[in-house]
Amino acid sequence: MDTLVAAVILGIVQGLTEFLPVSSSGHLIIVPYLLGPYLPGMTDPFITSLEFSVMLHVGTLIALLVYFRADWLRLVPAFFAAVRHRSLAGDPDRRLAVLLAVATAPALVLGFLLHDLEDSIRKAGPVAVTLVIGAVILWLAERTGSRRRVALDLSVPQALAIGGAQALALIPGISRSGISISAGLFAGLQRDEAARFSFLMATPITAAAAAYEGLKAVRGEGIAIQAGPMAAGLLASFVFGMLAIGVLLRFLRTRSTDVFVAYRLVLAAIVLIVWLNVG
Repeated sequence: MDTLVAAVILGIVQGLTEFLPVSSSGHLIIVPYLLGPYLPGMTDPFITSLEFSVMLHVGTLIALLVYFRADWLRLVPAFFAAVRHRSLAGDPDRRLAVLLAVATAPALVLGFLLHDLEDSIRKAGPVAVTLVIGAVILWLAERTGSRRRVALDLSVPQALAIGGAQALALIPGISRSGISISAGLFAGLQRDEAARFSFLMATPITAAAAAYEGLKAVRGEGIAIQAGPMAAGLLASFVFGMLAIGVLLRFLRTRSTDVFVAYRLVLAAIVLIVWLNVG
């Protein structure tokens, strides 16, 4: 039962923090670290494994596909039309689809090459440091970007740069949405446009990561899957992921990201205090 409760808690954490610029992978390390002494299920090897962390992303992947289903029903055919005809034909859907494909490429390549990087730094102390680094980047992006452009205004090099920035999210605490939203702001995107482009760009990346971990599980690599906690975690991450997407997009239409900068700094301070005292 403790493991099931822990899975639900982490599913909620994943669903909320995957899309808020606060680092879901960092929270999936920090929460078990802070709650472990009070909830034994949090220290279960399956709950703390990278496999469970990545597979929780399936729930948020489904949330992305459901929330942006109308966009993907246009963008997927538009992409193949652009490839087939080798032309954007003045079609905004073709242009956005190509920009997303360009932005996705760096993260796919670097994610494949550096997959083991995340597993090598899954410690609370280093995550506290990267939370601060991510906060500084987001703070700077908020104050230097013009916030006048939409995603269709991006050039191909800018889309490539945003995709390259997303690859930094392999480091827990940096935050995929945080770093890609920051890159979008640096490129002059409006806040909600930066978030929307980030979410659309994350869909194929999340799908690839989930497929990779699923293949490892089928081959019997890694830790054994516990079906009950996995199902509960996936459901929680889906429900709260849907909630987080809608709330963040509405929030960023009228408000800055400073609240997330402050949250990251406060959380980093708490983690460092606990880590240093325990250490």
